[in-house]
Amino acid sequence: MIYCVVPEELAPELLPKLESYYADDPNVQVIVDRRRAERRSADPLTAEDASQRELRDRRRARIAGDFPPIDADPAA
Repeated sequence: MIYCVVPEELAPELLPKLESYYADDPNVQVIVDRRRAERRSADPLTAEDASQRELRDRRRARIAGDFPPIDADPAA
């Protein structure tokens, strides 16, 4: 699904045009962005919040050991 997001200020002008343009494409949905504020706060974490925050490394752990030596002939 593809969402074509139209800012609320431009919705009266653009929404009808985009809806008619994408009317035959079931994979596209035209929507109006009606958010009033950002979801994330601009305030940095307080010291108490930061101390409770857990940082995790989500990468897969490396396998222990080394790579075996490569005895390939560079001229081959």
